[in-house]
Amino acid sequence: MKAIVINGCCKAEDLQISEIPVPAVRPGWVLVKVYAAGLNHSEALLRMFEADNDYINTPIVPGIECVGEIADASDSRFAVGDKVIALMGGMGRSFNGSYAEYALLPEKNVFKVDTDLDWIALAAVPETYFTAYGSLTQGLLLTGGDRLLVRGATSTVGKAAVQLGKAMGATVIAACRNERSFDELKAIGADCCIIDDEHISEQNLAVKPGKVLELVGPRTLRDSLLAVTRPGYVCNTGILGNVFSVPNFDPIKYIPNGVFLTGFFSNFPTQEVIDRLFAVIKAAGIQPLYSKVFTMEQISQAHTLLEKGGAGGKIILKMT
Repeated sequence: MKAIVINGCCKAEDLQISEIPVPAVRPGWVLVKVYAAGLNHSEALLRMFEADNDYINTPIVPGIECVGEIADASDSRFAVGDKVIALMGGMGRSFNGSYAEYALLPEKNVFKVDTDLDWIALAAVPETYFTAYGSLTQGLLLTGGDRLLVRGATSTVGKAAVQLGKAMGATVIAACRNERSFDELKAIGADCCIIDDEHISEQNLAVKPGKVLELVGPRTLRDSLLAVTRPGYVCNTGILGNVFSVPNFDPIKYIPNGVFLTGFFSNFPTQEVIDRLFAVIKAAGIQPLYSKVFTMEQISQAHTLLEKGGAGGKIILKMT
């Protein structure tokens, strides 16, 4: 089968297609025929900085998510031909991932989906929309009538959160750094848009949020905590601001009275949550967002764009 294999850290232009055996099925694992895979910044970081470390089992096929069909169900709950998504749990790091025509994956990482989306649109969903949905439901306990601020709204997870938040009945405030993005954000569900000057708590907002999805991260986290009404909820899911921790964190002084700070770690999807996510997507007629589609032969171009940014949305790798 065709696959993208890395033996260690390398440049984007070094990526190329290899021919490797279709993996043999074993108990507890299923063989997925991969049709498409969403690309993620973590895969660029793996290629650039991590692949030489002992905890990465090189040679490795990267890719932390994919969509496809069950080709061999082994001893699992699946049947051959089931439409599935797969994500996380060590894909592309501890064992071969999704940059291949077939992927051998642990049953627990694979989920059957009921959807009419085509393969490319479906490939935009797994990690991005699961992260957004989990943040809203598990991190923020979002319900209809809530006032939700999405901070980092032009990111892939941010746009998904705007769509899902609106579909779930919230009033959605989208925060970003450039007014040129306002029309796009309103078109996908934002009720209003604001400029993120890193001091939203000091702005005289027409609609004040009760819940904030913080995707910029520690760089603006304190401001988000100050921006919510009381009681308020802030879920820190992203680190788009490239600040990875809060120095000298003192929770008593840092978190205002009446504000609840939580986070969301996307490494533990379940079939129940995936079912609920796809039910929302289907009921609301949400069209998953993506920006660029590349073939396996174009993997170098895809990773160059992934590394440098500027794609404007999710990048999809098409296998067939």
